Amino acid sequence: MWLIAGLGNPGAQYAATRHNIGFMVLDRLAQRCAAKLDTKKFNARLTATQLCSQKVLLAKPQTFMNCSGDSLQPMAAFYKLSVERLIVVHDELDLEFGDLRVKVAGGHAGHNGLRSIGKRFGSAEYARVRVGIGRPDHGGDVTGHVLGGFNRSESTDLDAVIERACDALEAILKSGATPAMNTINGLPPVVS
Repeated sequence: MWLIAGLGNPGAQYAATRHNIGFMVLDRLAQRCAAKLDTKKFNARLTATQLCSQKVLLAKPQTFMNCSGDSLQPMAAFYKLSVERLIVVHDELDLEFGDLRVKVAGGHAGHNGLRSIGKRFGSAEYARVRVGIGRPDHGGDVTGHVLGGFNRSESTDLDAVIERACDALEAILKSGATPAMNTINGLPPVVS
């Protein structure tokens, strides 16, 4: 079984923010599987389903971003899943909006959700789908940017970005993270 986690913050006030792109991708992935993220366990909304002939557990931690590992590590332990069976979808400041990358392992680059996961699992050896949200033009503090909504231009392309992130997840399940990197990372950004 694979554990696919989309990162975000619970609550209506965060639903349409850049920081919640992981939740948006998981919602779309669940639609592709005709599944509903309606089970509440491990301080998450989750469902077990099939995707690309693989058993998958889709999860949206409800712990707030900075404590994502507090939900995911006990969940993985319960299902006896190693960190190598974890795929995390998250927003990425260091990629422009519309750009998307598959990555295995590495640091957290200041992303508090990834920091929490690494701390709780004791390892960063998991696959990631990094969904670009870009940095704000002004530089400095990025809190308002990540917790802000998508601008008009981004909103136009958001659906296509979410679809490509789902395609990346399916590519990992079908052929592994390295082949998925070779396919997905070479694509041009999704922009109109």
